[in-house]
Amino acid sequence: MEIIKDINNAIEYIEDNLGSNISIDEIAKVALTSRYHFQRMFHALTGVTLTEYIRNRRLTLAGEELSSKDVKIIDVAAKYGYESPDAFTKAFQRLHGSTPSMIKKGNTRLKSFPKLSFQISIKGECEINYRIVKQDESKFFGVDFLTTLIDNALYKEIPEFCDKIWEDGTHLKINEFLGYSKMNMLYGIHYDFKEDGSRRYMMGWKVPDKDIPNEYKKIGRAVQQECRDRCE
Repeated sequence: MEIIKDINNAIEYIEDNLGSNISIDEIAKVALTSRYHFQRMFHALTGVTLTEYIRNRRLTLAGEELSSKDVKIIDVAAKYGYESPDAFTKAFQRLHGSTPSMIKKGNTRLKSFPKLSFQISIKGECEINYRIVKQDESKFFGVDFLTTLIDNALYKEIPEFCDKIWEDGTHLKINEFLGYSKMNMLYGIHYDFKEDGSRRYMMGWKVPDKDIPNEYKKIGRAVQQECRDRCE
């Protein structure tokens, strides 16, 4: 799947830049998604935040360097983004349980936070019983725009659209209207597919049992056919 390839590309970008300034915006670009969406997706998949992962990877490499090379603690601290040896020592000790000085003396063990790699394993050898159920058509409301598969434009435009509705407050307004938390994830719905590769993409939610404000568009589509993902 392309999304797994994109995430692994982002991981490689992180690895290549652990010893320099890392821009989360650049990481998201490598993954062909938005900053907000990538951070939420990363946390959902790994159980750790993106910044925590980067910090732990840096501290892992820092520990390896201190234990195997004749390097100064202050130089290693600066290399991995710490403005002072004290800040580096505190972060280092939280992960490894030992100070950098103790590691250099060689009388303690290090913890390792390995590089992540994502893959999907699909197995079909198990026999299962199943039934086909026709799901009632669901109606959605929200804001949408026209995009296209031509030149893979949608992979750039959809993340930009997600960022836009987050930044301009539309995401928050929809959740407030529904009575949900501002962090509630909205549905991302692909619909109105055309032979020329164009389609419409809506960010929204299922129509509740109350009148929808005129500023939002309503559509009726079967969930299992059109609700492909959720904007995080």
